[in-house]
Amino acid sequence: MEPKRSVDGVVLVDKISGITSHDVVEKFRRRSHVKKVGHIGTLDPLATGLLVLCVGKATRLQAYLMGMEKVYEGAIQFGWATDSYDAAGTPAGERTEVNVEHIDFTPLIKPFLGQIDQMPPQFSAKKVQGVRAYELARRGESAALTPKRVTVHEFEIVRVTGSVAQFRVRSSAGTYVRSLAHELGAAAGVPAHLKELRRTSIGKFRIEESLHFDRIENATVDELLKPPHFQQLYEVDLPLEKLRIDWTQQGKMMRGQGVIMTPAVAVQKGPGASRHPLPARAGRRCPKGG
Repeated sequence: MEPKRSVDGVVLVDKISGITSHDVVEKFRRRSHVKKVGHIGTLDPLATGLLVLCVGKATRLQAYLMGMEKVYEGAIQFGWATDSYDAAGTPAGERTEVNVEHIDFTPLIKPFLGQIDQMPPQFSAKKVQGVRAYELARRGESAALTPKRVTVHEFEIVRVTGSVAQFRVRSSAGTYVRSLAHELGAAAGVPAHLKELRRTSIGKFRIEESLHFDRIENATVDELLKPPHFQQLYEVDLPLEKLRIDWTQQGKMMRGQGVIMTPAVAVQKGPGASRHPLPARAGRRCPKGG
């Protein structure tokens, strides 16, 4: 009798444009016959690229994986802005392309680098008194949104052709790239919106290892749950501090008793904190239930 296949892990999917992240979850759930499926890092319907699905017991990891940094590539259209800050929105003015090849974007981008307070778009999933901001926006109402602190590690204009600028962004979780596009247009004095967006990585997960969405429909369960796009639960590299437990203490840990642990790697708490590895002999005690 063959051992039961483990369906606990993460699945990397290359999302197509025109569908929601929830659509990807539902498609995978139906084809894989796995009930517990969630995702981390929502992609707007317009966007394509990497979507990480948590399957089975890995759904418990969603809260830990949500905070990983992300990398995007895309295009900004100059000439007109939209109410949603992307190509899916209603133009705020006449649709006229404006050539921006003469603009030096380097100094304009600097204010958007590092930690910034970013205002979410009115057409966003942010909740205000229990109501999604985009639901209010569709009714012609404005949500009382507040700025959110995010970190933009890299924001580079790769190429400019006529009225379109190709870019690359590496940022913290929660960053609205369409807001960056809109605000860059304002800084340049030329209305702009996000024309295209593709996510290429989330933490250590890469688009190159993903399963294209179009392949899900005709794939067997075995094909859906095979590497490299499927990683079993024990293979997932969590963005957490790593501590090595002494094998002699394993029994105590399994019984919920206090154990002695030593760092497997230098321990770092919080962004920008200095690394202070503990001496291997000193170790650190993990209290019962800790």
